[in-house]
Amino acid sequence: MTVELLVLGDVEVRIDGHPVDVGHARQMCVLLALLVDANRAVSVEQLVDRVWGEQPPPRARSTLSGYLTRLRHVLAPAGDEIGLTWRPEGYVLTVAPEATDLHRFRQLVGQARDVDDERALALLDQAQALWRGEAFAHLDTLWLAGVRDTLNRERYAAELDRNDLRLRGGEHAWLLPGLLTQVHDHPLDERLASQLMLALCRAGRQAEALRVFHDTSRRLSVELGVQPGPELRQCHGHVLRGDTEQVELWNPSNPSGRNDLPGDVADFTGRGDELGRLLASFPAAPVAVINGMAGVGKTTLAIHAAHRLVQRFPDAVLFVDLHGHSDNQQAVDPMAALDTLLRAIGVPDVDIPSGLDARAARWRSELADRAVLLVLDDAAGVAQIRPLMPGGPRCLTLITSRRQLPGLDGARVLSLDVLPHADAVTLFTRIAANHRRAAPEAVAEVIRLCGHLPLAVRNTAARLRTRPTWTVAHLLERLRPQGRRLVELAAGDRCVSAAFALSYNNLTPPVQRLFRLLGLYPGREFDACVAAALADVDLADARRSLEALLDVHLLQQTSLDRYHFHDLLRAYAAHLTDTQDTEAVRNTAQTRLLDHYLHSGRCGHEGWSAEARARHNARNLC
Repeated sequence: MTVELLVLGDVEVRIDGHPVDVGHARQMCVLLALLVDANRAVSVEQLVDRVWGEQPPPRARSTLSGYLTRLRHVLAPAGDEIGLTWRPEGYVLTVAPEATDLHRFRQLVGQARDVDDERALALLDQAQALWRGEAFAHLDTLWLAGVRDTLNRERYAAELDRNDLRLRGGEHAWLLPGLLTQVHDHPLDERLASQLMLALCRAGRQAEALRVFHDTSRRLSVELGVQPGPELRQCHGHVLRGDTEQVELWNPSNPSGRNDLPGDVADFTGRGDELGRLLASFPAAPVAVINGMAGVGKTTLAIHAAHRLVQRFPDAVLFVDLHGHSDNQQAVDPMAALDTLLRAIGVPDVDIPSGLDARAARWRSELADRAVLLVLDDAAGVAQIRPLMPGGPRCLTLITSRRQLPGLDGARVLSLDVLPHADAVTLFTRIAANHRRAAPEAVAEVIRLCGHLPLAVRNTAARLRTRPTWTVAHLLERLRPQGRRLVELAAGDRCVSAAFALSYNNLTPPVQRLFRLLGLYPGREFDACVAAALADVDLADARRSLEALLDVHLLQQTSLDRYHFHDLLRAYAAHLTDTQDTEAVRNTAQTRLLDHYLHSGRCGHEGWSAEARARHNARNLC
């Protein structure tokens, strides 16, 4: 009994060479959600997310259970060749790796690194022959689109490896037509431009080769704001001198160019200045940190920037979600993260050291001579990410965090703010495509009530798009009541208040208490004495708590000792104090605040300086 699971094209399941009807598209997605992680447990939560994304049905778990039962019946004729079992950590699809074309493709590409050129070329030809079209053809979920994008990048990297081997074998004339087509499709790929330059020069077309360099350089400058990398510049020098035989081409022992990036968002909007600063930071700054409040778009910007930079890092592009602020997962331990990263670049299990320091040293050693882009998303703090930092000069690390990370020496820091009004309007209209003709004043009011926060703008636009009977005016009616606004700013599993809660829950109890009580403050800006009065603490403690709130972007600072909330965070703080503090606690805090202003007014009337008033208030009220 033989089993074949084919995904590099139309999805097919064959038992003893005969196709098997797996069922409808959703049931097939369940199988694929397990197959991509074959022989490893996939939790129910992961399966629901992979199959339905942001809008699971009301009874997703029971529906999923039904799909799994039917899949067991479908696969039963294969006997022990394939199994679908439950473990405490999730469901496991057990199947021999060689039964899947996805595994065979990756295995062939990996084997090509360890053999001579002739054998490597044959292996890569076999790997490319496994593709029968787009992976998971005719199936489309958000998760599958991301996996498909990753597989397409792996396929493309293998094609470039094959090009290099053919160039080294003197097959430039045979390659030229295909290279011209590939460069047209991928005009920003510096490695591909180098290959075309070499093929043209070796075919006696040096002028055309130089034109490829200038065209590519211009595109990189105009579209990305960067100059050609050292490899492309080196190739240009060899073409100028006519000694292209000296150009170093792909070596079978080099890494395969693994790329783990999630897919880029199609409706990415704005952030031109921030993107330009990120792209320009390398190689001068090998570490870039994007920080900002929850929902401001840190991960979206990091992934978008990484996609623009990917061609500069041919050895690997790696993405790790560190879960620094997650409601259902602990922050990833550095040991576990290093284990994942070392496996990703091909270090065998038996060679991965057991201690943290040894594992971090092996990681740095492996990357010493490689060009690797590493994206560390949602970092909890410096202690979590410091062991993961590469040491090689050709590596770039992009980090996102809600926290300030002052302990990272030499890092380029980008603190992300909410979107400018025009960009927020553009994002809203792109997502709510069927409401493009809505009154500009109404859309502007929606954006204002969203606080220009990208997550809030996305959620409101997504709700409008999926509610055909709603109008922008109706949406405004729902958003205007202060007490209901946070409830309305949710779409599927994306919720603004839940995002804020992940930051709040990581605070110490005294800082949480101050955050809540600041929701009682009626004005826009306040100082440390106001915070001390509300929380009934001394001025030094109030300032320490305010600093803690600033560090996680739950508070903003306009000038020295002047603080304010983002509008939605003020609403969140007010909601928390209404639901978690008793009426007596709130009334007492407001009385202390009133007393503070009575004392401040008397001191000011008597001609005291601001510094003297602060000392007086600290002694008498704080």
